[in-house]
Amino acid sequence: MKIKIAGLCLLLITLYACNEASQSTKDVPYGNPAAEGFNAAASDAKAIAIADEVMEAMGGREAWDNTRHICWNFFGARELVWDKWTGDVRVDFRNMTFLININDDKGQVFIDGMEITDSDSLQKMVNRGKSIWINDSYWLAMPYKLKDSGVTLTYAGEDTTQNGSMADKLNLIFDGVGDTPQNMYYVWVDKETRLVSQWAFYPNTETEEPRFINPWEEYSKQGEIMLSASRGQRGMEDIMVFDELPKSVYNSADKPDLKSMVTQ
Repeated sequence: MKIKIAGLCLLLITLYACNEASQSTKDVPYGNPAAEGFNAAASDAKAIAIADEVMEAMGGREAWDNTRHICWNFFGARELVWDKWTGDVRVDFRNMTFLININDDKGQVFIDGMEITDSDSLQKMVNRGKSIWINDSYWLAMPYKLKDSGVTLTYAGEDTTQNGSMADKLNLIFDGVGDTPQNMYYVWVDKETRLVSQWAFYPNTETEEPRFINPWEEYSKQGEIMLSASRGQRGMEDIMVFDELPKSVYNSADKPDLKSMVTQ
């Protein structure tokens, strides 16, 4: 009888401990951890705190991580589909279709419907497709990447945007990431909405005048996240978010009709 009672007590203690651990896990906030390689030592606390506010205003880190497929038309020039979970990317550009994986730098490329089979030519085209994705995804999703790998983030004070709104100004420099790590950006975060409202691009840290300054406007909720369509005179079109897409989107040269897949 004593053995049975002891066993029952042990079971109850175990169940209680598991319940407490589960409850503790639920109570832990999701947060906005920096990517591995983010230069936290050279970044400052105020800039990091603002980056976290931007993430929250955009829907929150958990919503961003749970978002899987993002589709958009980049300035009317090309159409992209990105599986954030697997790294699969589709780019339809002029007479070319890139079906690549940005994590392993492999894939297929078709020109006028004909697949490139020469290994050297194929790798060059896969690399080109990845460069397109690096550029176009940054123009779409930069606010989610303020604490990305290789980024140093610092606070540059308060400033007004070109449309006269007050904002907190952040500076981004990079180290060993992307195709052009020498680039530099300033990013304006609106005082009220905490959304990115403007950015300025500099080819390098020695450049005195920006190559361009663009507004970030026309935010809309896509799935559980916010994305901005307008960059002033140019804009993104057909921005869509999907939980699921057919595998053929990423492995068939046949162009998918993504609009027909939107849940009514």
